Amino acid sequence: MMAKKNYMEILKASTKLGLTSFGGPTAHLGYFREEYVVKRKWLDDKAYADLVALCQFLPGPASSQVGISIGMLRGGIFGGFLSWFGFAMPSVILLVLFALLVTNGSFDSGWIQGLKIVAVAVVAHALMGMGKSLAPDKPRIAIAVGAAAAILLMPTAWAQIGIIVLTGIIGYFLYRKAEAPEAVKLALTFGKKTGLAAWAIFAGLLIGLPLLRPVIESSYYAIFDIFYRVGSIVFGGGHVVLPMLEREVVPNWMSADLFISGYGAAQAVPGPLFTLAGYLGQLMGSGLGVLLAVVAMFLPSFLLVIGTLPFWSIIRTKSGVQAALKGVNAGVVGILLAALYDPVFTSGIRGPLDFAIAIIAFAMLVYFKLAPWIVVLVTAILGAGAYAFLS
Repeated sequence: MMAKKNYMEILKASTKLGLTSFGGPTAHLGYFREEYVVKRKWLDDKAYADLVALCQFLPGPASSQVGISIGMLRGGIFGGFLSWFGFAMPSVILLVLFALLVTNGSFDSGWIQGLKIVAVAVVAHALMGMGKSLAPDKPRIAIAVGAAAAILLMPTAWAQIGIIVLTGIIGYFLYRKAEAPEAVKLALTFGKKTGLAAWAIFAGLLIGLPLLRPVIESSYYAIFDIFYRVGSIVFGGGHVVLPMLEREVVPNWMSADLFISGYGAAQAVPGPLFTLAGYLGQLMGSGLGVLLAVVAMFLPSFLLVIGTLPFWSIIRTKSGVQAALKGVNAGVVGILLAALYDPVFTSGIRGPLDFAIAIIAFAMLVYFKLAPWIVVLVTAILGAGAYAFLS
């Protein structure tokens, strides 16, 4: 009976957050703290901070992983699923509806141009915030700049993976002597054996899916492989998924315009940016494509959280791990910097008028601190107006 009550509480709290959490991963963490720490008192600030640190350490969407972790602490593995479901599903549904509008021709191309323009402002804003927190000193700024230059010169998915590995090695050598903070012991309903099993499944799928893809000639298999692989290797949160997904789905599955339009629309809805998978899945494979894309995108997050939580108290105290993570995070800033130019700027800005609208959107976000959905709406209207004027 208590378990059922906990499950309903988890679903209710997470759905409320999924309907109201605008503003991206940093804002999500603030909403989570208010709901789970301050209001419901499911955990204290120290444990919450440790969960945030864990999810920054793992690849994948940090805010979603924090929600999954809190759900697991409250209601086991199924509690983690409910926490994710409530948080992610509202934006998945909204983005699938947007994809249907776009493919049915019910969405004017001027509005789409506005969404592409707002993506420029949103990525630039994200880059500013991430740069301050993840590249705060000269060595990490240098890592970020080097990573951006390398990605622009070698725009492939494998180059991005190589850069993440290389920046981790550089970070280890630069910061390995820094002290790691003490960890908080977390109360879990599963142990290290379950954690090891989760790691085995995670690694098996990451290695096995690409190996079997040439043998299994199925578009649905390809969708699952693409989104699982991207969800497994994206460090730095939702915005960094943009360049990796773009290189996987453009131009084989859709045009750059359709891709960037979906990214712009994802800024207007609450919840995690990884739900962009719902939009892309609809364009790539309709209903089954949505299911496969969303499941594959978030499955690595579940496996990584389950696999790491039982070992976190040990990992957290290793200064070498923390040092490598500092390098990886700086490299992620560089990857996002490269993405700001290509595909975001090159696809969204056609001339001075578009750039003027992007500047207005950037100012609304950064200086006037308007809610992202308001900025998206205003920019979409301006884009539609500019398109009508030029036509």
